[in-house]
Amino acid sequence: MIACLGRIVQDTDADSIPDDDVSTLSESLDLQGTIESGGITGVAGKDFGGLYSVKPLALIKPSGTEDIARVVNAASRTSHLTVAARGNGHSINGQAMADGGFVIDMRSTEENHFKPLTIDGSHYIDVSGGALWEDVLKRCVSMFRLAPRSWTDYLSLTVGGTLSNAGVSGQAFRFGPQTSNVTELEVVTGKGEITVCSETQNSELFFGALGGLGQLGIITRARVKLQRAPDMVRWIRVVYTEFEEFARDAEFLVTQEESESFDYVEGFVFSNSDDPINGWPSVPLDPDHEFNPAYIPQTAGSVLYCLEVALHYRNSDRPSTVDTAVSRLLERLGSIQRLKFQLNVSYVEFLLRVKQVEEHAKANGNWDSPHPWLNIFISKSSIVDFDRTVFRKMLKDGVGGPMLIYPLLRSKWDSRTSVVLPEGEIFYIVALLRFVPKGPTVEKLVAQNHEIIKWCNKEGLDFKLYLPHYQSKEDWKRHFGNQWTRFVERKTNFDPMAILAPGQKIFKRTHIIKP
Repeated sequence: MIACLGRIVQDTDADSIPDDDVSTLSESLDLQGTIESGGITGVAGKDFGGLYSVKPLALIKPSGTEDIARVVNAASRTSHLTVAARGNGHSINGQAMADGGFVIDMRSTEENHFKPLTIDGSHYIDVSGGALWEDVLKRCVSMFRLAPRSWTDYLSLTVGGTLSNAGVSGQAFRFGPQTSNVTELEVVTGKGEITVCSETQNSELFFGALGGLGQLGIITRARVKLQRAPDMVRWIRVVYTEFEEFARDAEFLVTQEESESFDYVEGFVFSNSDDPINGWPSVPLDPDHEFNPAYIPQTAGSVLYCLEVALHYRNSDRPSTVDTAVSRLLERLGSIQRLKFQLNVSYVEFLLRVKQVEEHAKANGNWDSPHPWLNIFISKSSIVDFDRTVFRKMLKDGVGGPMLIYPLLRSKWDSRTSVVLPEGEIFYIVALLRFVPKGPTVEKLVAQNHEIIKWCNKEGLDFKLYLPHYQSKEDWKRHFGNQWTRFVERKTNFDPMAILAPGQKIFKRTHIIKP
């Protein structure tokens, strides 16, 4: 096996692995799955961000967990090979790439696990780390009328991929991120060991892998908490001119008891203009809805704020009952009264709402364009300053896509995971989701992202990057702060040769060869 791997990697200038070498490599690894040439133009050499491209040695399509373990073990017997798990390729800065190494296509394992369980009266589903959340949703609802409790906005992401980061959406204020809604994992560590872990079994690996950026292991199975799925959703958007009023109402909603709030709370910033992407037209929920700017007070500034909320209900509920519940909640808010948009949609349709955005973006060619996105967690203590300088000045004309902002509660996150957060109980997620054409604009917007982060550091804002990407160990140490030592210890325990997730650029591959 070692001779085979050595012969293949000698010719580093080749555009791809020769067919005979792929065949030899497959035989040497003794995989049940398949191996394809890497190549810089293949799917394994790029991601959704479109900002980086590398040439992996090979793309592995495993049949199951044992194949993944064999690949990691093979890499450990060399001095330099690395392994990256690729879900649906939606990383932004090359995090799921392995330059000259193995990329594992987790989607080939998506059907390996789908098993409902009831434990002490609570419902769970065992699913593959390579399964898409949208498929988990559809199958759970159609088969059991159950659904996971916490989501991401976009569901064409893999279970293992989001759990390796956090998994955040408008339900996280109530149930916490997706990492707070799993009770068991199966993980292939950087030692090539297949390990089942939970809060009580191999707990360091369990909590370390959750939000661990793929550094400690590849998640091959997850046990996800389920709840009864509602039938319908009342989807609502209201508008504010002042950030302080928007933030006050959003924070009020996320801190209320379940019966006194909505089931989903998010928000976004938009330009006070008729720009079709960044302005007023981005607010209505239906083409028949009209945003009338005449209702905007003359005192409004360069940007406005939209609070997006949703209430779950059942087909058996009377419309008047739903109307009354919604009205009771809305009357407590200080939004512009005549700028309110509502829509009734099915629960599944609501959760797949971004799928329509994807289809539209693919139709006009924007989906495959570069996406210099920036995602930040910012403490409540710093968010007003951020709004004043970043939203109202730097980004007042928009970013060519949504600018999300909404509050989350630190108490809903487990501090034992590898996720790092700003201080304080209330913090905000800010997501600048840019869709831009290729060319100089991309470099300009990447520079703007750097400018925003530089300004945050200069002004001493309390923040952490979500889906972080840094180039130096010093930056990573600053990111993890007082959790850095724990993270390094976990890395040493579960991936001592730094084989896994090289695209994160946190640790360098060691040259110790496994005997």
